[in-house]
Amino acid sequence: MNGTMQVNAQGHLTIGGCDAVELARTYGTPLYVFDEEAVRQRAAEYRQALSSLADSEVIYAGKAFLTVGMAALVKQLGLGLDVVSGGELFTALQASFPPERIFFHGNNKSESELNAALDADVGRIVVDSLYELQQLSQLARARGVTARIYLRLTPGVEAHTHSYIQTGQSDSKFGLAIAGGAAMKAVRQAQELANIQLLGVHCHIGSQIFDTSAFDATVLLMMDFMAAAAQEGHYIKELDLGGGLGIRHTDDDDPMDVKMFGEFLADRLQEAAQERGLPVPKLLIEPGRSLVGEAGTTLYTVGVIKELPGIRTYASVDGGMGDNPRVSLYQAVYEGLVANRMMEPGNHTYTVAGKCCESGDKLLFDVELPKLEPGDILAVPSTGAYNYSMSSNYNLLPRPAVVSVYQGTSEVMVEREQYQDLTRLHKIPQRWR
Repeated sequence: MNGTMQVNAQGHLTIGGCDAVELARTYGTPLYVFDEEAVRQRAAEYRQALSSLADSEVIYAGKAFLTVGMAALVKQLGLGLDVVSGGELFTALQASFPPERIFFHGNNKSESELNAALDADVGRIVVDSLYELQQLSQLARARGVTARIYLRLTPGVEAHTHSYIQTGQSDSKFGLAIAGGAAMKAVRQAQELANIQLLGVHCHIGSQIFDTSAFDATVLLMMDFMAAAAQEGHYIKELDLGGGLGIRHTDDDDPMDVKMFGEFLADRLQEAAQERGLPVPKLLIEPGRSLVGEAGTTLYTVGVIKELPGIRTYASVDGGMGDNPRVSLYQAVYEGLVANRMMEPGNHTYTVAGKCCESGDKLLFDVELPKLEPGDILAVPSTGAYNYSMSSNYNLLPRPAVVSVYQGTSEVMVEREQYQDLTRLHKIPQRWR
């Protein structure tokens, strides 16, 4: 079980010292439960993992899960924050997050987003294209400010993960390719353009990665690039390797230990710098999923159970692809727990379906659970990343609440949407009245 999960004397699942059955009763279902202690522990592990380096920084990749409350927690933990849109930037600023610790990413930032980043004076704008580089220079000049930037590079590394979450290969919508010269061209232009200060280079090779081989290749390629830039007189002092560390969704997953991962990166970076006659750059990493993924659990109430003799048994719950689209989108695999009967053996096979009007709306496939009854509380762990953030109102279903649990107390982070929220922005054209 993840994080602070335990089983109490009643045979109920507890998270953060709170009874999951009571949480479901108090706040309703579907319900996202956020284990604060698990996030605090993981953040501390990441900071410690890079402690051997003279200069390093851990940046939380907010796209995994970002609310005003989460931004406030990231601020309290002393991490930086990676945002990828004007909306994420706005959310961070609503929490009074220090703008100098914000890194603004995105492959197609709008002019208004770039202006918002400049107006907020964010720490770094991660430039994704030559077009954006020119545009940013013009916007910064018009304001009489200097844009502090990283260049996002594509190193040509294919991480061993799902093709939809690979981002470092040469055929990618992200970044400036090292192969072919676009990346070096961007370095030269950045040094020449007015109101641009090039501080570092960035890359991200993908997500849900379980071994160091792809990171090993990435460190060497990025350091080769920084050495080539130095030969032209362009000295780059900061290296951001992005995120991508995998988490445990099922017992078959074997994620890397954060301490081991950090020590590997630090050692490899120092070796590579020495071999190339370069000073060791400041190292930044951007964990998202690996920081919050295992800290999240979604609670559902079991409803209709349909047995199709000789085929399968479906157990339907009151959520589904609206609150967890990753199964349909990435074929993500999860496991389930019956939160109100944790001591009973899993001796029945179920496919857990959602309530959306789609045949593909399924959450768990052929899982072994205790015999289910309507009203049981099903818990699906490892849903802290890319579940709330990718949730939708498909079928006009209200999005679930998010509740933080910590040392036996619970508190709402996001209120449950109500039906009136669904139509708040709707209008009827006058000619239809």
